[in-house]
Amino acid sequence: MNKFFLNLVMLPSTLWRGMGADTDQLRAILNVKLMLDDRKPMTLGRQRKEKKEKRNGILTNMFISLCMGLLYTFPLIFLMIDSDSGKDNTVFALTLYFSMFLFMLSFLLITDFSNILFDTRDKYIIFPRPINDKTLFLSRMLHVFIYLFRVIVPMSIPGWIVLGIVHGWKSVVLFPLPLFCLVFIALFIVNGCYLLLLKLTKPERFKEVINYFQIVLSVILFIMGYLMPRVMQSSFIQHVDLNTLSWVRFLPPYWLASCFIWLGHTAPIAGTQWYGTLAIIVPVVCLWVTVKWLAPQFARNIGAIDTVEVTEQTNVSTKKTASSAKYYTWLANLLNRTDDAKAGFIITWLQTSRSRSFKMRVYPMFAYVPVYFVYMLTLDRNRSLSETWQELPNKPKFLVLLYMCVVVVTQALNYLTVSDQYKASWVYYAAPVDKPGKIMSGAFKAIWVKFFLPFWGIIALFVLYIWGPARILDIILAVSNMTLFALCIMRVGYRILPFSTQEQMNNASTRFLRVFIMLGVPGLLGFGHYMAVDIWWLKVLFLALSSILLWLVWDSYANTTWENARKADI
Repeated sequence: MNKFFLNLVMLPSTLWRGMGADTDQLRAILNVKLMLDDRKPMTLGRQRKEKKEKRNGILTNMFISLCMGLLYTFPLIFLMIDSDSGKDNTVFALTLYFSMFLFMLSFLLITDFSNILFDTRDKYIIFPRPINDKTLFLSRMLHVFIYLFRVIVPMSIPGWIVLGIVHGWKSVVLFPLPLFCLVFIALFIVNGCYLLLLKLTKPERFKEVINYFQIVLSVILFIMGYLMPRVMQSSFIQHVDLNTLSWVRFLPPYWLASCFIWLGHTAPIAGTQWYGTLAIIVPVVCLWVTVKWLAPQFARNIGAIDTVEVTEQTNVSTKKTASSAKYYTWLANLLNRTDDAKAGFIITWLQTSRSRSFKMRVYPMFAYVPVYFVYMLTLDRNRSLSETWQELPNKPKFLVLLYMCVVVVTQALNYLTVSDQYKASWVYYAAPVDKPGKIMSGAFKAIWVKFFLPFWGIIALFVLYIWGPARILDIILAVSNMTLFALCIMRVGYRILPFSTQEQMNNASTRFLRVFIMLGVPGLLGFGHYMAVDIWWLKVLFLALSSILLWLVWDSYANTTWENARKADI
């Protein structure tokens, strides 16, 4: 695949040579850049460190783009032709399609495009070499072109195919025109967002903001995957009349969809037959503004990211740490009796706030739980969401919501022991620590207080609001069972000092077993709770047994010795 992209961009070698670039050097630089792209981990999902050399990363990312493109086809599949009246809703369906495509492409470029724009590591190798500026500029631009090509083309193929099946070859021929115009609009939006972020945030925090964009993107993809089919089949979307939403005519996706009026499709809004011309004029203007104004300003601001003084970062970090030190130090002193446990608490609290990989893996889970709960409420297609909501207090579905909260704490605990800087764990062995279990217990408390407790509190308030104060005992029993389950996992499989090991690639059988345990055991606990949901004395008995087991497992975990703990990978 790399050879294909490389040969594709090097076809006009005469043109590049006429522009003053050295084509041999240009080919060599692009070859190395594509080779590095092929070994980069995915932006979305888990990032694993493997001992084997990672390959085929480009093909994997192209496949993900193809899957994302499948999500965009839901409006085309469900709305293009009204099955009841046979009405042509092509422009309306394409408006939703281009809206989703533009939104997700802009978000994806903001999060993943930064890896290309801000990757300045090559300057340490290239700058000392006799390479002219035009070759460097062309290598950067052609690399960007290849990136856009391998993202946009797979993402557009599903919609392309659906249009061809429904409306024939004319739509297939016309489709690339609004697609290219959409790309120009997306680049304009991305450059504008970058400049706005650089204005609102300091350079040293820019990449941290981009990391939060990645988290939001993963949540949006999860929501689209679960809820989009249900939304497309809702009565509101099926019978919406764009004449009552006349403001839609001012949106670029509607202009792009209006291009298909040229093929004979009807305009959903009266008087918008010529809006398709804006789909060509506005993107050209956006491209000119991007090249003339936004890109030069953005290029100047990029330099500030690399030239930020280390002392400035240290001062900012020191001020931030000093302002929040009292909070987590007070919690560490309140919840822990020994200095070792306090140290484990503070280390975990700070590391989970600073580690980008930890945030990417854990933070999306806070959104997955409520989204999946809403998805379960919409499984009954014979009832509307409002009807299901009205009947909710009469059914014990709060148990599903309560026991799904364990996903958040277990996900955080799964990554409590791994770190990219795992070799720094030598400090545990240099310090006079009697029992590593004290440090591990402090780390567990930090995860429980920082992630599980606030999230569980919000869920508990929701349960009390819907099902009433009578469910207080159920909430206490559920949190006791979930804490017991999480602690058992740490006691059996993760008796490891916090952030002291590198992540290992598990085989298929191991992954299946972990997934089965993570889903099966809370399901069994929830089923047992369900059997006693209306018997208060049985719930009190279960709570007493759960509390006793929790204390016994906690005592064993907190008193883990050096002989029983797994050694750090240093």
